[in-house]
Formats: sequence, C-alpha cells, structure tokens
Amino acid sequence: MFETFGFEDTTAREVSVLFALGLGLLFGLLAQITRFCFRRAIVGDDRKQAAGVWFMALALAVMGTQAAAHVGWISFDSHRLMSSDLPVLVILAGGLLFGGGMVLTRGCISRLTVLSGAGNLRALTCVVVFAIAAHATLKGVLAPLAATLRQTTVDLGGTVSLAALPGGALVWSAILVALAIFIAVRSGARPALLLGAGLIGALVPLGWVGTGFILFDEFDPIAMESLSFTRPSADALFYTIASTSIPAGFGSALIGGVLIGGLVAALLTRQFRWQSFDSPRQTGRYLAGASLMGVGGVLAGGCTVGAGLAGIPTLSFAAFLALAAIAAGGWGTAKLLNAAFDGSDGSPARPDLQPAE
Repeated sequence: MFETFGFEDTTAREVSVLFALGLGLLFGLLAQITRFCFRRAIVGDDRKQAAGVWFMALALAVMGTQAAAHVGWISFDSHRLMSSDLPVLVILAGGLLFGGGMVLTRGCISRLTVLSGAGNLRALTCVVVFAIAAHATLKGVLAPLAATLRQTTVDLGGTVSLAALPGGALVWSAILVALAIFIAVRSGARPALLLGAGLIGALVPLGWVGTGFILFDEFDPIAMESLSFTRPSADALFYTIASTSIPAGFGSALIGGVLIGGLVAALLTRQFRWQSFDSPRQTGRYLAGASLMGVGGVLAGGCTVGAGLAGIPTLSFAAFLALAAIAAGGWGTAKLLNAAFDGSDGSPARPDLQPAE
C-alpha cells in the first residue's frame, strides 16, 4: 500500500522508524500511568487489579488484531509463531527463565524500560544487561545453545493456532475477549486505569496494521511487527554503539519511544525521581534477573509483551505456551524467594527495595 502514497524520497523502512517511535512513545506514556506489568498480575501485592489492567489490554489487542486479519489487512500465515514444528523445549525453558528473571527484578522488561525513562537507574541497568544477554543469545556465545534447544520440536501439522480448531478464529477470539473483559471488570481496577489499558491494547493491532498493511511496499518489503521488547532491545543496543554503521530500525526506535514516553509521563505526573541500588546484594539480584530475562526472552520467542500481549492475539499455540511458561516461572520463583526469606532467620523478611514497585 505504501507505494500508492507517491513518496519519492522516503522509503517505507524510513517511515517505519518514525512510526515505531510514535508507537513506543504512546506505550511509554500509557504504561507509566497504568503501571502496566505482567509480573504484578502474577505475584504483585495488588495482582488482582494489575491482572485487570493486563487483561483489558489483551482484550483490545485480540479484538483489533483479529478484526484486521478478518478483513484481510494482515495475515499471520508465514509468521514465526505459526511454525508447524513447535519448539516446545526451548519455549518452556525460555519462559521459565524469563518468569524467574522478572521476579528477581520486580518487573518485566517492558515495565523496566518505562521506569528507566522515569529516572530509575536500577531499571536502566537491568535494561542494558537484558539487551546484552538477549544479543548474546541471538547472535553471540549463547546462540549455539539456543539452536540446540530448538531442535526438540512437536509436529502440530496444520493445527498451529486456535483458528484451526472448530469454530475458527472469530469464535475463539470472541471467547478470549469475553474472558479477558470478565477478568478486567471483576478485578476492581479503576475505570480510568482500564481505559488506559484498553488504549495500550489498541497499540498492538495498530503496530501490526501499520507495518503489515499501511507501510507494506511490494518493491521494498519490511517485516510486519508490533509491540515487543526482546529483539528490539538487542537492536537498540547494537544501534547505540554502532549507529554510524547501521541504520535505525523499527526495534531501536520503539525502545527509544518507550523511554521518551516514560519520561514525559513521569514529568507530567510528578513521579520522576532518581533511584539507584541500595546494596551489592540487591545489585547482584537484579543483574541475575535481567540476564535470565534476556536469555529467556529469546528462547521463548518473546517477552510478556512480544509473546503475550502481541503474540496471544495471533491465536498461536506457541504464544500461549510461552506466556504460560513465563507465568509459571514467575509464580514458582516468587514462592521460592518467599520461602527463603521467611526461613532465613526465623521471622518473615522482605527483599530490598525493587525498581518496579
């Protein structure tokens, strides 16, 4: 479609950078205001309300994405999440690692990126370490391990998503949307937060349609992308240190936009404040958690946003498996940490201050 706009000096790839910057800016603004975070929905002190926010976003993401697919604007037939060979071992391992990491850092990578813009140096450190670990798993010393784990697969044949089951995409999408809205309404979250969450969810189909339809150029095609943080964080790191050698891309612009959005929201709400680590022990815990998330996000095929908020709307079984593994990893790690702290000196104890609360 892009070629019909008549641009002569601007390519779809160049416009996608500006588009990603705007998409990230909106996500950063809304996520800072709503405190959007999947970890909070699993093990947070206010997990019921946090789950309502997360599932309201998911409802709008599913609704918009499947509506766009139904009218033929986008298609996920050749998307990586739709592979007939499901790499079950690598997804489970990656999800468990990511879930454990987000509990150690008290925030999934999307939340940490937003908080980095709000002056949280603990979160910023985690974002950098996450990007390094993700890049090492994508193209560095850990890439052979990832390739080995991907060899264990389950053949799904043509049944790679809910769309292949009786009822088809529309029926299963309706079920998911109804269930997500039910959880959101029963969560007790304030209507304003649910409205903000819905706007976050709407960014997912906006991303898919923007890159897969509006900016599609058959002479110079770009990848169809939406909100995600694993590969974009690695891309942003590589662009930051080698910008004279490689052009900006969708991923690096998306991360930049989220940082700016988090900063703007924090300034407008007077929540901006410099924060840092309190102890070497705390520092080590966050570095370990960020590393686990970086490796796990690549292995699982995405984070709570890439495989979850943007992946679930594709109806892919791989996305469902990844999100379930992340949730299990987070819940299990939280249980282990609570048991360790409760039994450390015979009385309950709390971890040090964490960046995502």
